[in-house]
Amino acid sequence: MAKMQLPFSGGCACGAVRYECSAEPIMMFKCHCRDCQRVTGGGFVAGLLVPASAFRLTKGQLRYHFTPSMAGGKHKRGFCGACGSRLTGGESDERPAGFIGITAGSLDDPSWFRPQMDFFVSDAQPWDQMDAAIPKYELYPPPPKNA
Repeated sequence: MAKMQLPFSGGCACGAVRYECSAEPIMMFKCHCRDCQRVTGGGFVAGLLVPASAFRLTKGQLRYHFTPSMAGGKHKRGFCGACGSRLTGGESDERPAGFIGITAGSLDDPSWFRPQMDFFVSDAQPWDQMDAAIPKYELYPPPPKNA
């Protein structure tokens, strides 16, 4: 198991988009909502929330897709226009500004990712085995500290 080093970095499958983050994650999670299931083709999105001010693209540009949010407004999903890899998400009309979500699978070294919670477990699939040791939220988790 690797230890997180700051700054940490990541990117898309084809290398056209790269990013760097200079701050530790505010939270690490697995979201099991149907939207995340559809955009990943899997049971959940493994992600981390970071301060937007600490995140920067170092190569390329993101394209965006917007999906409806259960709380109203839209979720903003960032992806590579060349290969389609989803890199960011969680930015939305109803969430406090100043945070950005990063998909854990896009990290150069995802081995240090440790989910601290599962949310939208109300949408989890029966074949999606969750870690019983971490907190579960039926819908949205509590807002991050300092939000």
